[in-house]
Amino acid sequence: MSELTQSDRAAILLLALGMDRAALILKHMTPREVQILGTTMASVGDISISMMDEVVEEFIVAVKSQTALGMDTDEYIRTVLISALGADKANSILDRILQGGSTKGIEQLKWMDTRSIADMIRLEHPQIISTILSLMDSDQAAEVMMYLPENMRSDLLMRIATMKGIQPAALRELDQIMEKQLTGGDNVKSTTIGGIDAAANILNFMDSNASDLVMNQIAEHRAELAQEIQEKMFVFEDLASLDERGMQTLLREVQTSQLLLALRGVGDALKEKIFNNMSRRAAEMLRDDLEASPPAKLSEVELAQKEILTIVKRLADAGEIQLGGSDELV
Repeated sequence: MSELTQSDRAAILLLALGMDRAALILKHMTPREVQILGTTMASVGDISISMMDEVVEEFIVAVKSQTALGMDTDEYIRTVLISALGADKANSILDRILQGGSTKGIEQLKWMDTRSIADMIRLEHPQIISTILSLMDSDQAAEVMMYLPENMRSDLLMRIATMKGIQPAALRELDQIMEKQLTGGDNVKSTTIGGIDAAANILNFMDSNASDLVMNQIAEHRAELAQEIQEKMFVFEDLASLDERGMQTLLREVQTSQLLLALRGVGDALKEKIFNNMSRRAAEMLRDDLEASPPAKLSEVELAQKEILTIVKRLADAGEIQLGGSDELV
């Protein structure tokens, strides 16, 4: 069970519930979540009865500890979103959920393959493309960015970083553009999108070579903006700045298989920080596994690191750990 990811557990639970109940649950998930779970359900392989029972029992315990009886509905939605998505992402969509705003044309894009999205928007004005990317989840926006021409990426990131928001009329017009090729919507309200944080989050999810190239291009044109974006980015080596309590909190959330892959090629300072915050036996086993395991693809290592960084951001947004708690350079 310790080797199962959260996505694996969710997929097993849905399989245990049966097709009809699983379909009802999937209706309430985001397009991105459906894509991830669908892929995971297809790849989990044979599932033993004991494994399925254990996943279901975990779920029951979790539900019992998170009841929301007596809570104000809006406050419950706000609390759940912040807990699930982190403060930044949750706040960016709360106004649309609680005030009835809608961007149906744009939302349809989130169900599409990222290559298809890139093909659809690549000929639009850069400001339109950057706005669309800002309305997507950072990981999906990063994938779309990788399918766009390389010479466009730095300009798009600069536009996203300097974006302050979008007015109702402009958002409605953008939604209508999407309606020409998809299905549209109405009742569009203003929303806050873009900004330094959005640009940094997209870069965090991009391939390291591509993100480095984009950052260098931005620095050539606007060095101060590049510095602001860089300061908001949190890379894997920055985990060395976590205090002991924060590191221990993180390690409780990370799967051993994830950690084993993510530690490939990182500096000794970070490795020792992690080893020092594990039990002696666990640290020895991880050292042995690192030495004995075969080489891994760089893309797999980077994916494992990004998965752990996603956990870091969730814990930081929930106030369970503090980022940048040390001025020590590593």
